[in-house]
Amino acid sequence: MSQPARSTPIPSLPHRPAAPKIQLCPPAASPETSLDPQDWTGLRAQGHRMLDDMFDAMESVGDRPLWQEIPDSVRETMRAPLPATAVPLGEVHEDFLRDILPYGSGNTHPGFMGWVQGGGTPVGMLAEMLAAGLNANLGGRDHMPIEVERQVTAWMAELFGFPAAASGLFVTGTSIANFMAVLIARTRALGPGCRRHGLPAEARLTGYTSRAAHGCIAQAFEMAGIGSDGLRSTGTDSRHRIDISALRAAIAADRAVGLTPFMIVGTAGSVDTGAIDDLAELAEVAREEDLWLHVDGAFGALAILSPELAPRLAGIDRADSLAFDFHKWGQVPYDAGFLLCRDAASHRAAFAADAPYLQRAEHGLAGGAHWPCDYGPDLSRGFRALKTWFTLRTYGLEAIGESIARSCALARRLEQRIAASESLCLLAPVELNIVCFGFTGPDSDRRNQAAVTRLQLGGRVAPSSTRIDGRSAIRAAFVNHRTSECDVDALVDAVLALPV
Repeated sequence: MSQPARSTPIPSLPHRPAAPKIQLCPPAASPETSLDPQDWTGLRAQGHRMLDDMFDAMESVGDRPLWQEIPDSVRETMRAPLPATAVPLGEVHEDFLRDILPYGSGNTHPGFMGWVQGGGTPVGMLAEMLAAGLNANLGGRDHMPIEVERQVTAWMAELFGFPAAASGLFVTGTSIANFMAVLIARTRALGPGCRRHGLPAEARLTGYTSRAAHGCIAQAFEMAGIGSDGLRSTGTDSRHRIDISALRAAIAADRAVGLTPFMIVGTAGSVDTGAIDDLAELAEVAREEDLWLHVDGAFGALAILSPELAPRLAGIDRADSLAFDFHKWGQVPYDAGFLLCRDAASHRAAFAADAPYLQRAEHGLAGGAHWPCDYGPDLSRGFRALKTWFTLRTYGLEAIGESIARSCALARRLEQRIAASESLCLLAPVELNIVCFGFTGPDSDRRNQAAVTRLQLGGRVAPSSTRIDGRSAIRAAFVNHRTSECDVDALVDAVLALPV
């Protein structure tokens, strides 16, 4: 197959006069001088220029190619030697505009629809800047940024029907949150001694999820010392949800041979099709079997913000723990993953540690009843909560929920376009915002794979590929709040226009 012509270069941002090359770094020969600028006025001017450039880039994102190949000459700029001497900030910024900004992954573009990634917002960008300026470490101690994170936790507990005393923690993403949930469930099953002595040989823990679950679940079992062989991936029904009967049978079979079932991992929005497990039924099985129920809701959990979609999450309020990302459907800039735990004591038991340098005080900076380092492995933690707090307050839950509902409506529009075409067919039911489809007729696997590559190189729309029941599929995931019906139509028209 011949390759399409390389997309045209990304148009330049609106022209501005070149910034004066003001030295914004202190002389290296003055060790007593801080790294603050000698010329604050020059820094302010350069900072406003940088901010305006990012606003321009966000405002015009749909006017530029979604993605383009990185020229060898540009890639080579990242092979420069370690910088020993100062370079003016304005010059470094120009390098960013020329060599980095045009060659991103494209997830802010309205035509980005291959992977479940949020598009971000200007408000989130500004909040990230404020957090960087504050430079807070949210590992512990008594300061207001920790109270912001606690407020977001309280909001999420209320939103998902968890107890008011539930614990929560910002992390990089749901993959890490899922891993932490496995550690919490493991500690609950074996007792805190497993943190000191490791897994006893006789433990032989087993957990349960579906074959549609994200691959990070098996990885979490590996990192927790249980091993991926301890995870049972049960079958799914016609809607790619976990088969409850198969789950019950797997638990019974493991108990019969002396194994120790300890947790179930449900999925709210599977990575391939967007399927949501029957969470109410999973909660019932977990109650009957005394198992920890964790829900991987990486993107699907926030469907609770849409009155139209929330009923599909029935039972999520009965989970013991829930992981999800604000940086997907919540449109918060990367990264902003979150873990919510029903029982704060179980959460703390899995991570809290005594150390002289973490000693608490009744008063002063070392005070504070809540230290986040007691609830996760990180002592150094950024202020992820601020951009989430800004996003939730500035846009409001209703607007975010409407954006989520619109993305599902776009998926239904694509479903309708596919149904109206003799050349295309659905390869999985459309549950939420993900549509898996492909060509009909012979050689469809090759054509589907080729279509994804050609569309990505074209720079207008970017689906991804996956496999559904052994068949190659074109996968379109609608997450970006900027995506419109025009982008859906552009995808279908481009697919149908591809050569056989």
